[in-house]
Amino acid sequence: MTNHGPQTARRLWQLLEPIHAVTYFSPEPLAALRAAGYRGFWMGYFAGRAAPLGPASAELTHAVFYNFAFEHVARALPDAWGYAAPEAALAARLEGSVAALNRHLGGRHLGGGTPDAAVGRAAELAERAAGAAPLEGRPLFAANRALAQPDEPLARLWQAATLLREHRGDGHVAALVTAGIGGAGVARPPRARDGDPRRGLRDGPQARTG
Repeated sequence: MTNHGPQTARRLWQLLEPIHAVTYFSPEPLAALRAAGYRGFWMGYFAGRAAPLGPASAELTHAVFYNFAFEHVARALPDAWGYAAPEAALAARLEGSVAALNRHLGGRHLGGGTPDAAVGRAAELAERAAGAAPLEGRPLFAANRALAQPDEPLARLWQAATLLREHRGDGHVAALVTAGIGGAGVARPPRARDGDPRRGLRDGPQARTG
């Protein structure tokens, strides 16, 4: 019998979370979101992650993301959509994430064969896992699954990793609500260092002028 227990889930997280997480911690997607018009780290974060929901309100995003204080979300949304539409955020996060993955991989193989074939196979397996995941009670997963599928193998791999990450996140929300555990409040952006491309991200979405 196939093992679908906690160990399998953790192994899947270990393999796919780094692929998804470049969206938030690599310079390419952060720069793409800035170029699209979003101001500061948090406006880009909320716009990029909420974009599959359409021009989402602060209330909807707060409910679906769950872990952020409402006031934190409301400093970014719905104002972000006045700078650029959700479609721009979707394009920026995908293009920037693929650029980051290309840089991180540096042409290396993913488990043998040619790089393109290995990435294509990884994308196929991740898509198969995402396609088997249930929709019920998973709103952010469902919104991402409804997006058009990219054609390029690395983009497909990133999208599948993102689907599985948001499926897990929706499950976390369900478990927290069931247990009566409230949101964690306001998180903080990555700490910047001299020369780090994330410098200035502490400015946040409230710095909208200039």
